[in-house]
This record gives sequence, C-alpha cells and structure tokens, in this order.
Amino acid sequence: MFRVKKALNHNTVIAINMDDNQEYLLIGKGVGFGRKVSERIEAPEGSTIYSLREYTERGNAVDLVKDIDPVFLEIAEQVLKESERIFGRIDWRILFPMADHIAFAVKRIQNHEQISNPLTGDIQALFHMEYKTAECIREILRERLQVEIDEHEVGYIALHIHSAIEDENVALSMQIARTVRECIQMVEKETGQTIDVMSLSYNRLMNHVRYMVARVIKGEKLKLNMNDYMSVKFPDAYRLASEVCKHVESYLKQPLDETEVGYLAMHIERVAVDDE
Repeated sequence: MFRVKKALNHNTVIAINMDDNQEYLLIGKGVGFGRKVSERIEAPEGSTIYSLREYTERGNAVDLVKDIDPVFLEIAEQVLKESERIFGRIDWRILFPMADHIAFAVKRIQNHEQISNPLTGDIQALFHMEYKTAECIREILRERLQVEIDEHEVGYIALHIHSAIEDENVALSMQIARTVRECIQMVEKETGQTIDVMSLSYNRLMNHVRYMVARVIKGEKLKLNMNDYMSVKFPDAYRLASEVCKHVESYLKQPLDETEVGYLAMHIERVAVDDE
C-alpha cells in the first residue's frame, strides 16, 4: 500500500510506501489520474516502482525527479520494459539518466540541432542487440511527441540499455567503442586497407577489445602468454597491439596484464590477413 505524495501526471506519481516509509516513483497507466495528496493506493499491475533513494551519475533520484518532465520518465520506462523483455534482468537505476538523455535529445531535435556521432556504426556492431532494442524509441517518440529520432540518437539510447544489462557505465561503453574504432584505424593505416565494420574479422577484434576492457575492470587475467610467439612471428601486429593496450591503460587508469598484448596482436593479425 502507498500513500500519494504528489501526482506528476496521469501516469506517474510520487508515493510513500507505508511499509518502509520511503518515497517511490510509481509509473503505470492511470496511476496518477485524479489522485489526491495522502490518498492510499495500490500499485497497478504491471507498473514500475522505482525507489527515490537511488543515486545516479547525475545525483539523487529524489532531486532529479523535480527537474525531469514525467513524460520522459514514462518514455524511458517503455524502453526499459522492452529491454527487460529482450534481455531479462536489467538494472532499473538507468531510468533517470536515460530519461534525462531522451529529454535533451528531443530538445535538440525540436531546435534542429541534431547531432552526428562518428561511432554510431561501431555501436551498431558492438552492441547489436542493444541497438535493435533501442530502435523501439522511434515509434514511441513518433506516437507520443510527434518527434522523429535518427540513428545517432538511437545509438546513445543503445549505450544506456547496455549500461542497464551490464556492469558498465555509458561513458565506458562509449570509450570501448572509440577504442575499437581507433584500433581499426591503426590497422587500416598500417595495411592500407579499409576494414568493413560488419565483417566477421572486425566483429572478432571488436569483441576482443570489449572483453579485454572488462577483464581489466574485474581484475581477471588470461591464462596463456602468447607474447613471445606473436612478437617474433608478427612484429607489426604486436607493435600495434602494444599501442592499443597503452591507450586503454591511460583511459582506465589501470594497468593491463602483459598477456593481453599477445592476444590482441593475434586478432589484429587476423583482421589484416582476412582483409588482404
């Protein structure tokens, strides 16, 4: 049972849980319609109950809820429910950061200030399922706000979805995509070839960098050291791999285990060979 503190609109209310006396955001069809302060209500079936004690990257949820138009909280909830349907368990703490991003994206679009993201193609490849899921926002925005969203904005929503299903914040996901792109550019420059971002070899390299970063964060190490073999057999690939690993270290401010260089070199060499 909840006690209404404030109805934000027809579908969103701030309410106090009578069991723990804490504030929650309730999002559900008609949950706020005609509600009065202190009225006792049950959370509608299928509604989202979000604790306002949560702390996000932008601050406390209890403060953020005052600044975000509730329609964007509802839109973010729709996207996250679709994400939950596709991926199963998700971290609902991304609700406010996602709603905040959507609000700014809509404002940019309405002001004809749409952005271009050079990493959109990489995001589509690196987080393929997240991107496909994020595309649901096109119809949601079209229906609710008569706004058309482009693939660059969908890419950013995909990063938020990825953050909700993995222990990885949006900034880190973007850096992984950027690191993969820089790695590909190094290989392209070295070989004089253009690598198709949708190719299998690109996909292998991309995912290796992605999981390499995850291993650094979790403190995990590879069991086999291929450095001596790769440095002698494929010195150019090994040199490139060393440069990429140094770049990753500088961003994460954490040292990579030395065994990462050899494995990355193997994937770089594979990309170079497959694209010859």
